Amino acid sequence: MAAKGSSALFVITIFVIFMEIMAGRDFYKILNVPKSATTNQIKKSYRKLAKEMHPDKNKDDPDSEQRFQDLGAAYEVLSNEDKRKIYDKHGEEGLSKSDMGGHDPFASFFGDFGFGFGGGGRQQEQERPKGGDVVMDLEVTLEELYSGNFIEVMRYKPVAKPAKGTRKCNCRTEMVTTQLGPGRFQMQQQQVCDDCPNIKFVPEEHALEVEVESGMRDGQEYPFVAEGEPHMDGDPGDLRFRIRQQKHARFERRGDDLYTNVTITLLDAMAGFEMDIPHLDGHTVHVVRDKITWPGAKMRKPNEGMPNYENNNVRGSLYITFDIDFPKGELTADDKAALAKIFNQESKQKIYNGLQGY
Repeated sequence: MAAKGSSALFVITIFVIFMEIMAGRDFYKILNVPKSATTNQIKKSYRKLAKEMHPDKNKDDPDSEQRFQDLGAAYEVLSNEDKRKIYDKHGEEGLSKSDMGGHDPFASFFGDFGFGFGGGGRQQEQERPKGGDVVMDLEVTLEELYSGNFIEVMRYKPVAKPAKGTRKCNCRTEMVTTQLGPGRFQMQQQQVCDDCPNIKFVPEEHALEVEVESGMRDGQEYPFVAEGEPHMDGDPGDLRFRIRQQKHARFERRGDDLYTNVTITLLDAMAGFEMDIPHLDGHTVHVVRDKITWPGAKMRKPNEGMPNYENNNVRGSLYITFDIDFPKGELTADDKAALAKIFNQESKQKIYNGLQGY
């Protein structure tokens, strides 16, 4: 009886372990999103978590690599509409069946030792053709790159619709044996095709929401999987929006730093001044100068630049260059004498090579 009880316990244990493996990982929990999450919510959560969980930022955590891989696997499935449907119905094991041509899960659980659980051998999956990728420029303002924004884009996407008749599909090259005579055979390559229902591509209006993330850089790409050119016998390509930063009236961006020029009067340059510079999100940068400001003088305001894309808590600097607006008109002799007394300087001129070879 004890032996029978031990055997039953062993079988139950193996079954429980097997069921846990079959259940797979909870991708929604890994991505920290509800099952009703939209694709944009999934992408946003993935980007946020990927920055936080990257192994380079968690070098002291031995499990960081595995968690990061789980995060990538969860995103790959839930961001793909077809894979997500399979996962919602059959879990991670359903994806394995789909990817591996429906092989028996017992074969992968117990190892491929020829026990014959699935009956029939494995067949090498033929690589599916793919349509062309589409790359489109998306112009965004510096304000949007600073604070982030969602931009809705209308795209006319070719969609497959049933059409009359049939067409040749799944064409492939196979070896065909032909009998030439008694005891004589010849093997040669021949193209073999299937007959498939005919289809036609009809353009349909399709709304896409592009998330301009805070700190994105000019030239960075935002992908939409399977939104590119269709393929009649395969998968559609991808659509990638390439971020193009518009020219700004006040600021120049270089990396995560911002540059701007401020023109002040000669009186401000000599006596000092205070001013506020309106920033990209509406807050103001207070500037105080209580000493003489010469033409071309620069001031650095740390943490007033662009947010870093990888870590929004880190910001670049704002560099301010001052230009002097000299007064126009003529000075009287008394005015000139008063200025000479104030400045306590004699007239002096210096001639030199300011370019120094440049």
